[in-house]
Amino acid sequence: MPIDAARALAADPRQGEIEWDHKDIQLYHLGLGAGASLHGNSLATDPDELRYTLESKLHVLPSFATVAGAGMAMLGGLAAPGIEVNLANVLHGGHSIELHRPIPVKGRATSTSKVAAVYDKGKAAVIVLRSEVADADGPLWTSDAQIFVRGEGGFGGDRGPSVRGDLPERAPDRTEERPIREEQALLYRLSGDWNPLHADPEFAKLAGFDKPILHGLCSYGMTLKAVVDTALGGDVSRVRAYRTRFAGIVFPGETLRIRMWQEPGRVLVSVTAVERDDAPVLADTVVEHA
Repeated sequence: MPIDAARALAADPRQGEIEWDHKDIQLYHLGLGAGASLHGNSLATDPDELRYTLESKLHVLPSFATVAGAGMAMLGGLAAPGIEVNLANVLHGGHSIELHRPIPVKGRATSTSKVAAVYDKGKAAVIVLRSEVADADGPLWTSDAQIFVRGEGGFGGDRGPSVRGDLPERAPDRTEERPIREEQALLYRLSGDWNPLHADPEFAKLAGFDKPILHGLCSYGMTLKAVVDTALGGDVSRVRAYRTRFAGIVFPGETLRIRMWQEPGRVLVSVTAVERDDAPVLADTVVEHA
């Protein structure tokens, strides 16, 4: 059997050292569109944007946790004992991060990774790859990647929890639109996700797309930035946790429509593609905050 859940869950965690500095953070923020024009207005020298781009004023968007040190190295967990899957059948189904304290601008930390869960969805399996990151001062963040593997279900395992939630039956409290630059995927991939699906038109066609698509984790970061900048007063330290389900694709050159419903201690979010009649991009998205 390609997936031996018991063996995968019993495997020893993998440890590795990761480090980053202001250049990694600035590159990540630029890959999310920091400093770019918005609604025809240049933001390059806007004081609020300089917090993302200028080293003397820098703060760290919590979604940087998804690329810190090694980009998508967490997916190395797919080589864990008990897991043999065809990467062509693998999709990044969702992602969550929990922040234990603000991410420093410069850091060196230990990342401990393991298979935290394996769920049987019938026609597919979901593998939860967990990375726990700590530095000399203690825990920094916990990151869970939910990896959807087509054709690997039916092994009799637990179906797992449902994370789907209904949005309020009222108009959103805020709606923001964030344009995706034509070259944005080329810039974002420099933070560590080198999948040619996001850069090579021929490879994209083999995967069934007319042209390269944007990284799901880029949409994830862009959305968190929009929430922080508008609903949380620009204060990244207020973010406690952030989760989403990748519900659809978006292309460079399109626009994200980000709808927000504010509730005590959290912001519920829906993200769609404007140019394709609000086609879903991110769903079941929640930012928990102080």
